[in-house]
Amino acid sequence: MERCAKYDSKNVEIINLINNNISINTRIKNEQIEDIKTVAQTIIKAYKQNKKTIWFGNGGSAADAQHLSCELVSKFYMKRPALDSIALTTNTSILTAISNDFNFENIFERQIEASADDGDVLIGITTSGTSKNIIKALQKGKEKNAITVALVGNYLDEVIPFADHIIAIPSDDTPRIQEAHIMIGHILCYLIEKELFGADEGQKKWVKKQSSSIEMEQ
Repeated sequence: MERCAKYDSKNVEIINLINNNISINTRIKNEQIEDIKTVAQTIIKAYKQNKKTIWFGNGGSAADAQHLSCELVSKFYMKRPALDSIALTTNTSILTAISNDFNFENIFERQIEASADDGDVLIGITTSGTSKNIIKALQKGKEKNAITVALVGNYLDEVIPFADHIIAIPSDDTPRIQEAHIMIGHILCYLIEKELFGADEGQKKWVKKQSSSIEMEQ
């Protein structure tokens, strides 16, 4: 009986975590659709003008930056021409040199100074909304006439002066914010790929299936 009680307790814990995720995603669905669409359209427009995307973040957000850049360079759903996208978290020599010679707060700012061009889209990912190296990079991007995007949690005061577009997750729980960031990143990749290259058969089937599910719910 004791083992069963522990098992049931773990079940409740897992269910609560899943429900928390669902609750946050429901709020995103109800409150953030226009923000997501605007960022997708901004990136699409930039790619049509032969610009690039530049992603950066710390820790888990660094992994997200690399992941999402990869989806654009390689493929998301379809095999198509590569899209120019860079993650600023991959060159350990650059990262350690800047940290050693300048300051850790400058690791992305210096790379933006070197690599960002007028009209590029820079996407800074910070769950706290307070990461100094993200804020400095967004500021440098503004100075270089790039378009700046911030993916944050529910605290956005420090990125507001330097971000043209903000997608704020309604949570202060880091794992839930990270889960929402990668979901939104995948949505952006889907919309970018579909608009620039058209939907392939796999995408069409997936969209049709999801549309049918939404109609049944209504």
